[in-house]
Amino acid sequence: MLLVYTHKISPRVKYAFRHICTRILGIEVGFTTTIENFIAHDSLKMSYTKQQLGNEFFIKSNEIMFEQGLSDVDVNVQDWGDTKCFFSTGEKSALPFDIFSASFYLLSRYEEYLPHVKDEYGRFPASESIAYKYGFLHQPVVDIWAYKFKDALQKQFPEFEFPTKTYRIKPLIDVPSAYAYKLKGIMRTFGGTLKDLARFRFRGLYFRFAVLLGFKHDPHDTFKYIINRQRHSKFKFLFFFLIGDYSTYDKGINANKKNFISLIKHVADYCFVGLKVSFFAIENEETLKKERNRIEDIINRPLKASRQSFSKLNLPESYRSLIDLEIKEDYTMGYVNHIGFRAGSCTPFLFYDLDYEVQTPLMINSYHLMDYALLKNKSLLDKKKALNEIIYQVRKVNGEFIPVFHNYTFSDNLRWKGFKELFNIILESAHNE
Repeated sequence: MLLVYTHKISPRVKYAFRHICTRILGIEVGFTTTIENFIAHDSLKMSYTKQQLGNEFFIKSNEIMFEQGLSDVDVNVQDWGDTKCFFSTGEKSALPFDIFSASFYLLSRYEEYLPHVKDEYGRFPASESIAYKYGFLHQPVVDIWAYKFKDALQKQFPEFEFPTKTYRIKPLIDVPSAYAYKLKGIMRTFGGTLKDLARFRFRGLYFRFAVLLGFKHDPHDTFKYIINRQRHSKFKFLFFFLIGDYSTYDKGINANKKNFISLIKHVADYCFVGLKVSFFAIENEETLKKERNRIEDIINRPLKASRQSFSKLNLPESYRSLIDLEIKEDYTMGYVNHIGFRAGSCTPFLFYDLDYEVQTPLMINSYHLMDYALLKNKSLLDKKKALNEIIYQVRKVNGEFIPVFHNYTFSDNLRWKGFKELFNIILESAHNE
């Protein structure tokens, strides 16, 4: 166990240390404010306070770790080897930066509580983040800092054996609508037909009726292919089905349709199934509760995981609603159009509520890539390059890579040409261990 001496054991200190030491490095951590206990400890130990006690392993703490609520934090980002960091510490500190304060700032999403410009869906855009502004969005900096911390500790305690961790993947399959044409109902089919005629989309009209009459396979019905890929992977995929009511933003299948229910049950036999929270349920806990009950009735087990429609988050309200409904995991944290690490880490972390100054039981699984972000790259070669780069970054720190693909990504639509191959690269990256 690593024993940390500090002048004040704050919730923020415990939160940051436990993520870096326990979740990333796999070592238990304890805290003390008593110098005698610190001196008596005969294994890994360090002081985390304002001034060094003697010649112990010491990291100078930043005041942000002992504050409550939000303050006007001065974030001065600087180079640190092949990465970036902020909250510099001075010469006596074993590390030139307070990685615990910097990690807390990123993991708590401190900057998302501060005034910022939202996008058209009311989301926090990548361009507003310090990671994007200072060019380190592409790196899991919290995990990189953790390994720099480990290296420094190892020099001080060469006899200590750190546990090893391996690279993992957790592919997410987002299902906003299980089918392109099937199970849409008479009114929506009629409306779609009129739209095709008005825009002279005769090919689309042909496909619509060929599918409805059973002559062709629905292009978005790729579930057999995905489940087959699951069978050849040692890591289980996680599907998120939208079962909310039809609205301006969500145009899924009616959750009462028997064939749709059968599909969800079939997928749940092979993969994990979670809830894709509808756009209006994000801000309405009663609607969210209704959707949770609906999916639980279908899968016949308590709902464990969710992700919000359009990857929209309202902090801290969105996460408080999930906690109130006893949903254990969230997969919304990420950027739709940018590859990278929104919270700076590729290790799942618990949500810290900055308003209440408390670590909650909700596990945040931040995704690092959505299929849409790869569309920026014109050629398949460029897409592969971008994908391999993010995989390399996660593998380097033995993290967990979480990509988001949609069921329609695996269709024969020209827009998604080559994406099956990209998905296979992800799956193969886990077999190369």
